Amino acid sequence: MTDDLPPNLALLPAGLRDLLPPEAETEAASVEAIMDAFAAHGYQRVKPPLLEFEDGLLAGTGAAMTDQTFRLMDPDSHRMMGLRADMTPQVARIATTRLAHLPRPLRLSYAGQSLRVRSAGLAAERQVAQAGIELIGHDSPEADAEIVQVGAEALAALGLTRVSFDLTLPPLVPTLLEEAGLPPPVRASLSRALDRKDAAAVAERGGKLAGTLTDLLLAAGPADRALAALLAAPLTEGARALAERLAATVAAIRARVPALRLTVDPVEFRGLRYHTGVTLTVFAPGRHEELARGGRYICGSGDHAEPATGLTLYPDAVLRAAPPRAPKARVFVPAGTGAERAAALRAEGYATVAGLDPAADPQAEARRLACGFFLTEAGPAAVVAE
Repeated sequence: MTDDLPPNLALLPAGLRDLLPPEAETEAASVEAIMDAFAAHGYQRVKPPLLEFEDGLLAGTGAAMTDQTFRLMDPDSHRMMGLRADMTPQVARIATTRLAHLPRPLRLSYAGQSLRVRSAGLAAERQVAQAGIELIGHDSPEADAEIVQVGAEALAALGLTRVSFDLTLPPLVPTLLEEAGLPPPVRASLSRALDRKDAAAVAERGGKLAGTLTDLLLAAGPADRALAALLAAPLTEGARALAERLAATVAAIRARVPALRLTVDPVEFRGLRYHTGVTLTVFAPGRHEELARGGRYICGSGDHAEPATGLTLYPDAVLRAAPPRAPKARVFVPAGTGAERAAALRAEGYATVAGLDPAADPQAEARRLACGFFLTEAGPAAVVAE
């Protein structure tokens, strides 16, 4: 019998990974650039805890994340706790409890890590970096447009200026099918067909709505064309109100960010289950992963319920799509160099790497420590490759 091999300490659970230099520094700097863009529009930062009691974390909008939430017993209180899978429900809790006394609309921002039981969509990660904004207490196309504008500016701060904001209306199809009087089994079957973009099944099962639903299914694309098809369709009263709200939101976005690429998919269900109105998903050209997701939802419940909208950026995906960000140039500073010279280099934007022992060959030591420069009497000199 052979002895078991020693464990590989670098092996991590599926969907989790270490972020190493220089990527970790790049991510941190990028998140702060995003948060600076949020702050410039008056969004104030909050920091919810990583763990909460389960009954609070999964209340209201948090119920949509129940099957993605890790749970554990708190050895102190002996109550079940949940590890957040999404930060938006936590911000909603803060807004309706700790900050309930503040005037509306309330503008909040946040950044942090979330952990999910399973990876979502095309992404393999279960630990998800998030940076987002929530606009709470105002229900209007202008509020929706502000979220889009601020999100676009945050992405532009990282060099992403050609993004596409895809707008959807998750409540539209359920409202249309219900108001048309279709029985629940037919509604469920049609919803599945629309979700799969199966035009043949929609035509077969749609009955009196077959033509309308097929036209809307095929209308997805640039906002103007899709909206024209949507507003020309014979919609029920509730569905028409949703369509007109989407059109008003598009007009408000165009007034703020005229050059932004907007697409509309009238029958797409994309979005988290707590979304109740116009929903947003952001993509970069040539990439299939989502850079951001958001939309309208109800913040709080019962007497404390209020309208809200928000947008969550996913910094990991954003950085994969953004132009590379050059790290600070590293300068090796030989031991014995005056502190003033090193401080002056940092003031100029360099990162200084101090020698702790005398180096016979400062250039070789700089090369060994992955520095692009080493300090000489005349100033920083570039390291020559061997």
